[in-house]
Amino acid sequence: MTLYDLFWGIGDFLQWTFILLQGDMIGNMFNYACIVLGFIGLFYWLNWQKKFNAQAENDPNQLK
Repeated sequence: MTLYDLFWGIGDFLQWTFILLQGDMIGNMFNYACIVLGFIGLFYWLNWQKKFNAQAENDPNQLK
C-alpha cells in the first residue's frame, strides 16, 4: 500500500461521512442531541452543587 492509496482511502471515507450529513438525512437529530447533552450537563452540575451545599452546611467555618 502506497501513500497515494492511503490518502485516497482517507478522502473516500471523509466524503462518505459528509454525504451522511447532507440534506435532510439527520433532520433535527443534531438539535435534539445538543438539547439532551445540555440537560445531562445541567443535572450533572446540579448534583455536584447539591454535594457542595451539603458540605457547606456541615462546615460551620465556611462562608455561605
